[in-house]
Amino acid sequence: MSQFVKAVLFDLDGTLIDTAADFVRIIAKMSGENDWQAPPEGQIREQVSAGASAMVQLMLRHNDQLQASDEELQRFRQQFLDDYEADICVDSCVFPALDEVLSTLEAKGVPWGIVTNKPRYLAEQLLSVMQLDERCAVLVCPDDVSRSKPDPEPMYVALEKLGIPRGAAGCVLYVGDHIRDIEAGNAAGMPTILAAYGYIPPEDQKSLKKWGADYITETPEALNKLLLSSGQFDYL
Repeated sequence: MSQFVKAVLFDLDGTLIDTAADFVRIIAKMSGENDWQAPPEGQIREQVSAGASAMVQLMLRHNDQLQASDEELQRFRQQFLDDYEADICVDSCVFPALDEVLSTLEAKGVPWGIVTNKPRYLAEQLLSVMQLDERCAVLVCPDDVSRSKPDPEPMYVALEKLGIPRGAAGCVLYVGDHIRDIEAGNAAGMPTILAAYGYIPPEDQKSLKKWGADYITETPEALNKLLLSSGQFDYL
């Protein structure tokens, strides 16, 4: 028997949009400016979901700059954010096969939205450049809540903005690539889907089943098939 779905929510980086290439570009730029070697692309991708500080710290560790002061770390982090804001979408793109998911949901009149730990000023700019801002029914960022994921508060805010009562959270899917996404969705009572193709470090790959997601998809194509195959979810 298929499950009735009123809305689909996504995490942003590493789930709906592949933003890693732009972060790799910025880390390479900053490394070059300091006559350093940039960390391998794969290592940078693994740190994307952990945020700007984690990517900057990776760059410093890779170049034996372990003694950087808190002030220096903050300076590098701010430069990273400034560079990203200035050129936010050179190589970022919606993951393959997920464009079809968004278009199909829209055609069925099913709202989709984003619940992310990305700061609002960056999330809004990225969605605008990618022409997704008018299509996205709801965007919830850390700026909108007092407690970010893995707390369920962002999920409840999304439900409120969509006009869906908390008691109907079981009719809203949440897709994410980090354990905090799954924990937040589960705590809110939403069926959760783990995007295992996202920015997940190798040490976490073996424990994905323990995260407690209702579904695990290894590729964007598998997520497309899960969401759009007949018999699994009913959007009518």
